[in-house]
Amino acid sequence: MRFDEAYSGNVFIGATQDWDAAQAVIYGMPMDWTVSFRPGSRFGPARVREVSLVLEEFSPYLRREMAEVKYFDAGDIPLPFGNPEKSVEKIGAFVDEVLSHGKIPFGLGGEHLVTWPVVREVYRHFPDLAVIHLDAHADLRTDYEGEALSHATPLRKIAELIGPQNVYQFGIRSGTKEEFEYAERSGIHFHPFDVVEPLRNELPGLKGRPVYVTVDIDVLDPAFAPGTGTPEPGGITSRELLEAIHLIARSDVRVVGADIVEVAPAYDPTEQTPVAAAKVLREMLIGFVK
Repeated sequence: MRFDEAYSGNVFIGATQDWDAAQAVIYGMPMDWTVSFRPGSRFGPARVREVSLVLEEFSPYLRREMAEVKYFDAGDIPLPFGNPEKSVEKIGAFVDEVLSHGKIPFGLGGEHLVTWPVVREVYRHFPDLAVIHLDAHADLRTDYEGEALSHATPLRKIAELIGPQNVYQFGIRSGTKEEFEYAERSGIHFHPFDVVEPLRNELPGLKGRPVYVTVDIDVLDPAFAPGTGTPEPGGITSRELLEAIHLIARSDVRVVGADIVEVAPAYDPTEQTPVAAAKVLREMLIGFVK
């Protein structure tokens, strides 16, 4: 791919057009081929970019401006409709290219399966990798209705690849009995229901390590993010999610990649869901790119 020709539609607010100067790369993964309830997250990346125009470019939380970070918006990866195997392959190849240029990948989903090929590539570049996962769902199934490639399986694949002891899960409030039992016996740092305090307690143990952060927007209660494919009552507030991002940003971990996934704009005519995702991405960029 020629990165200077990679744009598709709008770009995220404040993005540079200078690939060479960019420290980070935003890219979309418009895929919802394996969802188990409501489709539509393939339209998430484009809408998050569009609504980002409502944001200020200054973070009053982190006291930094977006202009202090150089990031390039590469647009959406063109994925073959309905083909998860080839889509996963293309996502992985794209992210490997970004990492090979020494840049930090910031992904927009798309269903949560898209995180699997990204982490696989990040792990090849950073073998001491830890993954911080904020979600309503455990995503620890070995398969869903016989399909190993599913938005219900990415964290199981990641745990088996990097070691369960290197996976940190927060906010989980939905899953099968088998998923919860696997999380509790495998060595995963498993924190159901809550996010902020357990994350605060875990971060010191990750000091100095490369970390990948993946946020499923449904970690938020549906009152704050109705526009998602599998809403789950009992979640955290948008303020708590921002606080979690800021805890990571102010910690001594080295964020080497991040994503925010499962925004499905069609189910939220108020657009509070893509706006929340856009603000989270703004804080990630400002906070994670040092």
